[in-house]
Amino acid sequence: MHTAARTATFAESMIREMTRVANRTGAVNLAQGFPDFPMPAPMKDAACAAIHGDVNQYAITWGSPALRLAIAEKYRRWYGMEVDPETDVTVCCGGTEAMAATFLALVDPGDEVVVIEPYYENYGPDAILSAAKPVYVPLEPPNWTLDGDRLRKAFSKKTRAIVVNSPHNPSGRVFTRDEMSLIAELCIEYDAIAITDEIYEHIIYAGNHHVLATFPGMKDRTVTISGLSKTFSCTGWRLGYAIAPQLASTAIRKVHDFLTVGAPAPLQAAGAIGMAFDRDYYNRMALDYRARRDLIMPALHEAGFKCTAPEGAYYVLADFSGLSDLADVPFAMWLAEEIGVATVPGSTFYHDAGTAKNYTRFAFCKKLETLERAAERLSKLAARV
Repeated sequence: MHTAARTATFAESMIREMTRVANRTGAVNLAQGFPDFPMPAPMKDAACAAIHGDVNQYAITWGSPALRLAIAEKYRRWYGMEVDPETDVTVCCGGTEAMAATFLALVDPGDEVVVIEPYYENYGPDAILSAAKPVYVPLEPPNWTLDGDRLRKAFSKKTRAIVVNSPHNPSGRVFTRDEMSLIAELCIEYDAIAITDEIYEHIIYAGNHHVLATFPGMKDRTVTISGLSKTFSCTGWRLGYAIAPQLASTAIRKVHDFLTVGAPAPLQAAGAIGMAFDRDYYNRMALDYRARRDLIMPALHEAGFKCTAPEGAYYVLADFSGLSDLADVPFAMWLAEEIGVATVPGSTFYHDAGTAKNYTRFAFCKKLETLERAAERLSKLAARV
């Protein structure tokens, strides 16, 4: 059977594949970024109440009024950002769908999209599916800094958009105000839009989260994408959203409508409860993740990995060149099968697989006991290589 040529330009998700490998081998799954601990009980109770209250039919395509209002209020409260819940918010089936809908709605064939790499694996395929050309700008290891000159050279009269992910997956960088200001300056200079993936906005250990839409001149040229998956440990609920000026939102809503119709109605009712949580919840969550980070980092160093402590998110991109001459995919498979810890090969996050042949990504969004079990297995690594 004939298949579309565009599908030959990217592979299936290696992140999801490594979860399948973990399940098959019994490895501790530090590959896919989903927690193995419960989400907040009030949100679970609210979802059950909504289901039993017969909130089981289609919500408004672009999101229930209660959830859109809660999102708008949260951005006003946290960032001083004025968001109209009626015109500026589109609730999607996860941040992943919000990103795809935004690409398809705002990027034309032949446009160039600047992608900072390493990058979450969906960005490249999203550009390809919208028939755009990704232009990659690498962060500089080991501290994953953004070279301003390289970024400037990536922009041209063909640039339609830049994808900005901070806190960053997979490196853990939190971009500084100066870095974000440069991005804003280039977007204004080249009349480009910023598509910001802010899904880890509340998981920060160093620095601050800077919302690009609040920078001078950026409100009308930024699509802010986030969601509930990481903040509330409910990755399976698939609730994300895009905040954009009205004209862009209208286009995003049209694409979203024909991609998925809408996100699950009863879960949207529960999402509105979570968006109203006070700062104590977010502060406690960040402290809990810091404890997890501070457990896994010494274990990685003692096992022989070279890595920089993440400033945000819940990933470590680790260099294993001191441990093995294998390429990243064979090494990740060996680590899962022989040591019992599943990770994601670094090439997943680069357009050129050779660039990341010595890297693998660890996710530490797990119970402390899960991380302790992984650390115990990793302690035997040096003796096996």
